[in-house]
Amino acid sequence: MYGFSTTLRIAFADAIAKVTEALKREGFGVLTDIDVQATLKSKLNLDMRPYRILGACNPPFAHRAILAEPDIGLLLPCNVLVREEENGTVTVAFMDPEAVLDLVGKPGMKEIAMEVKAKLVRARDSLSA
Repeated sequence: MYGFSTTLRIAFADAIAKVTEALKREGFGVLTDIDVQATLKSKLNLDMRPYRILGACNPPFAHRAILAEPDIGLLLPCNVLVREEENGTVTVAFMDPEAVLDLVGKPGMKEIAMEVKAKLVRARDSLSA
């Protein structure tokens, strides 16, 4: 599996705010916010439910990873998907850094991935609180 998720029963905009705050508490900032719904509407005139990809970055961990492997930027930032389901619930899915960074196979990368995953899991778990 390359990710882990939770389901929220709140409005989509509230979910975005709650996820952003949960990430912030764990030291992550949102570097990118890709609004797939708006992009598909403007480029292809397609309608779909809200679907956003947040690119989360924890600068100290990103720095450690870049020092260990300069090309690691190909796998950063940690993506967090927020999408509205047909039934109105909101799925929040987190990229699993252990699964992704395991591809690198460099010394020290596994430890970084485990620490980042622990922070993302805490962020996910706090969403249900």
